[in-house]
Amino acid sequence: MLLWLAISLMTGAAIMAVLWPLRSRAGDGVSDGQADLAVYRDQLAEIERDRASGLIGAAESEAARNEVARRILRVAGAEAAERAAGGADRRRRVAAVVALIGVPLFAGGLYFALGSPQLDGQPLAARLDAQPSGADVAILVRRVEEHLATNPDDGRGYEVIAPVYMRLGRYEDAARAWQNAIRLDGSDVRRQNGLGEALLAQSGGVVTAEAKAAFEAAQAADAKDPRARYFLGLAAEQDGRPQDAAAIWSALAADTPADAPWQPMLAAALARVGAPAAPAPGPSAEDVAASQQMSAQDRDAMIRGMVDRLSQRLAEKGDDLDGWLRLMRAWNVLGEGAKARDAAAKARVQFAADGQALGRIDALARELGLGS
Repeated sequence: MLLWLAISLMTGAAIMAVLWPLRSRAGDGVSDGQADLAVYRDQLAEIERDRASGLIGAAESEAARNEVARRILRVAGAEAAERAAGGADRRRRVAAVVALIGVPLFAGGLYFALGSPQLDGQPLAARLDAQPSGADVAILVRRVEEHLATNPDDGRGYEVIAPVYMRLGRYEDAARAWQNAIRLDGSDVRRQNGLGEALLAQSGGVVTAEAKAAFEAAQAADAKDPRARYFLGLAAEQDGRPQDAAAIWSALAADTPADAPWQPMLAAALARVGAPAAPAPGPSAEDVAASQQMSAQDRDAMIRGMVDRLSQRLAEKGDDLDGWLRLMRAWNVLGEGAKARDAAAKARVQFAADGQALGRIDALARELGLGS
């Protein structure tokens, strides 16, 4: 409410400031020209009286009359020009009133229809992440750059604009922005990975010493960070150390969920260095046997968590025969014979057209005493 009151007062003050000098002067009384004409008419009458009384001669009275007549004509012309100008002034006043009152009313109505002062502002980072148009991005980038030019110690500003530089292909600017963000706000996983990727893109896909240092700093902040681990494996591969790359990527694969977005890229990397693909997640027979060394409560929690995850994955993607066999074995070890038989039945339905797969399912079912 206070906002609208302030806007209304400011709008009214602006309108009055413009309209006050244009106010009508119609009520000010007789104009100067009309007063002059009255005086000249009195002079003509006086000249006529003087001539009649013989105070002046005919020639003098005629000359005086001519002079007064010229003055009357001059004043009459000025009056006509003033009347014409007055009409133009009235038109200008009407146009000013329409512009100063009509335009705010129209704009206010349009705002009430389409806008709202109650809506929250959208932060710059959110607008940039929302994939605006190219023109919008250019405007936003210029504004951030102008802001950073006057506020060079704003680390958050550098962190906001760095990913935008990456999307625009301005890799050198992105690397510089990440470096400034790290210098001002400190090192963390996101900033170091951002710097490493910018340097990687700038070098055409080569993990330079500077990029490697950035990924190592990211891994130091979070030893399990998959991005840093992947690029450190890539650095080892590019350095001619495929065994080290295979070791790094294999360890990463062991920690990678099956639905992770980087899983296909990781599988391709493992294939390049001749490492076996990561095993499907889920408990193996060795996992279950190792759990026997734990307390009963911990062992049950560990195994059931692993089995539940495997069961959920197979419900979504059931073409993993080895996964079904592990699930059958795991339920059997847990003493859940009914669930083991249910897993066997679902596996048979999944591989009904694959005789070899059905043979392996039936063989394990007989081994576990689940029936065929």
